[in-house]
Amino acid sequence: MIKQRLKMAQIMSETIKIEESSGNVFLDIGFPEEEAERLLLRSTLAGEIYSLIGERKLAPEKVERLLGVDAVDVTRLNNADFDRFSIEQLFTFLNRLDCDVEIRVTRSENTGGHQRVVLA
Repeated sequence: MIKQRLKMAQIMSETIKIEESSGNVFLDIGFPEEEAERLLLRSTLAGEIYSLIGERKLAPEKVERLLGVDAVDVTRLNNADFDRFSIEQLFTFLNRLDCDVEIRVTRSENTGGHQRVVLA
């Protein structure tokens, strides 16, 4: 039994290629770097909004009033369909959910800058 498991583990390690993530799933699946950073930024903000709504157990009607959106937009947020929302709108939603949003600009050590979200 142990020999079979070891053999299976050896076969799997030979056939499955494991790569270390860059930290950005969108970059890992082939999006250009600039677009991947924007997508990660928006998805991180949207994920935080989704988490806050869930933690507070807000009914859809309450989310509509609180965020100033209609039922279709609440459904979009719940389904992680955030393409319709600008980064600025997502910032506003976070503000309306009692969150502070800080933007910090630093000099890049390499050519070209990067965009990222750090949740505190």
